[in-house]
Amino acid sequence: MNNKLVILALCGSLSLNTFAEEVEAPKDPLSMSAELGALFKTGDNKSTDIKAGFDLDHELGLWRSTVRFDLLASKAEIEDEEGVERSQTTDQQWKIVGQTNYTIGTKKTNYVYGNVSHDDNRFGGFETQSSISAGWGRRWFESKTGTFDADIGPGYKKDVVRLEDENGNEYNENKSAFIIQAQALYTHNLNEHVKFKQLFVAKYATKSGENSNYQAESSIITKLISTLQLKVSFKIDYNTDVEEGKENTNTQTALTLVYSF
Repeated sequence: MNNKLVILALCGSLSLNTFAEEVEAPKDPLSMSAELGALFKTGDNKSTDIKAGFDLDHELGLWRSTVRFDLLASKAEIEDEEGVERSQTTDQQWKIVGQTNYTIGTKKTNYVYGNVSHDDNRFGGFETQSSISAGWGRRWFESKTGTFDADIGPGYKKDVVRLEDENGNEYNENKSAFIIQAQALYTHNLNEHVKFKQLFVAKYATKSGENSNYQAESSIITKLISTLQLKVSFKIDYNTDVEEGKENTNTQTALTLVYSF
């Protein structure tokens, strides 16, 4: 009798343990992270460079939304005409991008999306670049170690171009265009501590002679502890039509700490 009771107790314990393993805690639909990097120079050249960012991801049911914010600011000690050193802002730009996907189809690999973007650059050839688009996308690949998403759709963009007149006075000119926007995002977990991301965004102006914009970002994120990561990123921003004296291509290399919460 005692042996039977022991066997029943063991079976019950094993069943409860199996059930506990099968029932996982529900995944939090909201995830956020903030990143910060800074460079301070002293000596012959005194300057301060700050790179900051904020990411928000929300996934619930058939909806998946993302918001990305990036900020870059630089200040340097510059000597004026009287020989006095003064702190002066030499670079300041910020960008925010938001996108919402709604999954469609029985396989749940296709989706429709809406995307908005705004880029503000105090010292660039474009004072601002804004766009909006909507269209169709697909998760072409998904495994335990990575994903590949790509989407495409029509849109509209507006560029505020910074110009100078014959007397050197600065003024702005608005230029708008209909675009075809295409995006691709590839993520791959190299191991449990290192993650690689590759993003490509193309905003192709449909009319000849109008400015098209192409952006690419490569990043590697290394986990230091459970909530703290080290991120190395390289960005390329290319505009086909810029004013004389301005560069078509701008790049940015950054090393930042990322805190997830």
